[in-house]
Amino acid sequence: MNAKELAACFRALGDETRVKIVDLLKNGKLCANDILEYFDITQPTLSYHMKILTECGLVSCEKRKVRHYYTLNLSMMQSLTRFLDIFLRLNISEFKV
Repeated sequence: MNAKELAACFRALGDETRVKIVDLLKNGKLCANDILEYFDITQPTLSYHMKILTECGLVSCEKRKVRHYYTLNLSMMQSLTRFLDIFLRLNISEFKV
């Protein structure tokens, strides 16, 4: 994962709604209508959030007829996890409580 991709992922995860969407998707594939049930937002607002999550690569979209199904992109999530793991191991002594 390069710096540009990493920054896009962190920007995407800088929004509470998108973090909650990622959390929902950890349990498996959901269509947009299913995701909407968990939020008090409009369909266009959900589309905006999903566009950001798919463009940075954290989420994949599969279109079936008129429905959009979303899943986590596990390889991108693993890359992000590896980065954070390495970062924390290198800088753990600098963290103060």
